[in-house]
Amino acid sequence: MSTLSPFSPNRRDFLKASGATVAALLGQSLLPGRASAAPATPSAPPPATAPVCTPMPTRNLGKTGFRVSLFGLGGQSALEHDNNEALAVPIIERALDLGVNYLDTSSIYGGPQRWSERYIGQVMKRRRAEAFLASKTKERTRDGSLRMLEESFKLLNTDHLDLWQLHDVGTMTDVDEICAKGGAMEALLQAKEQKLVRFIGLTGHHRPDALMALLRRFPFDTILLAVNAADTHHFSFIAELLPLAVEQQLGIIGMKVISRGRLLSSWTPPPLERQQHSWEGSGAIATGPGTLSLREAMYYAFTLPISTAIVGVDSVAQLEDNVRIAREFTPLSEKQMLALAERAGPVAKQALFFRFMQRS
Repeated sequence: MSTLSPFSPNRRDFLKASGATVAALLGQSLLPGRASAAPATPSAPPPATAPVCTPMPTRNLGKTGFRVSLFGLGGQSALEHDNNEALAVPIIERALDLGVNYLDTSSIYGGPQRWSERYIGQVMKRRRAEAFLASKTKERTRDGSLRMLEESFKLLNTDHLDLWQLHDVGTMTDVDEICAKGGAMEALLQAKEQKLVRFIGLTGHHRPDALMALLRRFPFDTILLAVNAADTHHFSFIAELLPLAVEQQLGIIGMKVISRGRLLSSWTPPPLERQQHSWEGSGAIATGPGTLSLREAMYYAFTLPISTAIVGVDSVAQLEDNVRIAREFTPLSEKQMLALAERAGPVAKQALFFRFMQRS
C-alpha cells in the first residue's frame, strides 16, 4: 500500500476510493444477521440507584449466534499493570454492570504473570455467565498453545472460552508456522472439537496480507483487526481485509480505534526519550497530540461493519465515557467518514504506530 503524503492529489483520490469501500460496507453491521442470532446471556442490571439510560446497543457476532455489546472492554491499559487489582477489578465489574458483555484478554497481557487474565478471572468466579470471554495464544505451536490455554482456564476461573484466537498474525512467516504440522492451528481446531472453546479466531494489526491468507485456508468464526480513522493512509485493512471478513460473515472485532490515545486531540505525547527505543526510524514518533475527539474516533469505528470495538481504559470514569458514547451512537455518513479520515492524515503514522513496528 502506498504511503503518499496525506493531502496530495493521489492521496485524496485514494481516500475517495477507500470512502467508496466504506460506503459499500456502511450499515451492514446494523442489519439483522443472516444467521439466527440468539442473544448472549444478559448482563446484570445496573444498581437500583443508577439513573435510567439508553441500553447498550448490541450486534451479531457474525454467525456465532451471540449478540455482543457495541463497546467491548479491552484487556490492556489498567488491566495489564502489575499489582493493580484495586483499579482493574472495579473496571471489569462496572463494565458488566453497564451492559458490556464482550471481554478481551490474552495470555501475554501483563507479562509472564498474565495480570490481565488474573484480574478478569477474579470477576469471572462470580459473573462468568454475563460475559462473552475471549483470550488468545501468541504461541505458534500446537503444544505451546495448548499449554497457554490450560493456564488461561486456571487464571480466568473457567472451564471454557467463548473465543480463542491466534494472537498478532502479521507476516507470512507467522502463517507458515501456524499452519505447519504441529502448528498452533492444530490446537485451535482440537480445542473447538473438544468444546474447550466455542469459537476460534485470529487477530492482527501489522499488515493485511497474512490475515487474508489465513482466512482463505481455515473456517474461522471471528477476526480482531486494527481499524481507526487513519487506516486508509498506510497499509489499509479497510480496503481489502474488512470486505473479506464481511463476505465470510465473520464476527468482526475492531481494535486500536483510538490508538492508545495517539489519535485524540486530548492526548499528550510522552517524552521523546521514552519513544526513541520503540519507534526510532519508523516515522511513528509522536511530537504532538492527535486530531480527533474521542467521540469522533469511536463513531468512525462503530460506523464500520464491525460487531464490537474493544478499548482498554485506565479508570472507571474512562469506561463510563466510552459506554456513554456507544449508547448515543448514530452512524456517520460517507462524507463524514471521509472527512475524519482526511483529518487523521497529518497524524496517520503516530496513530498507526503498530504498523511500523519491526517484524521478522
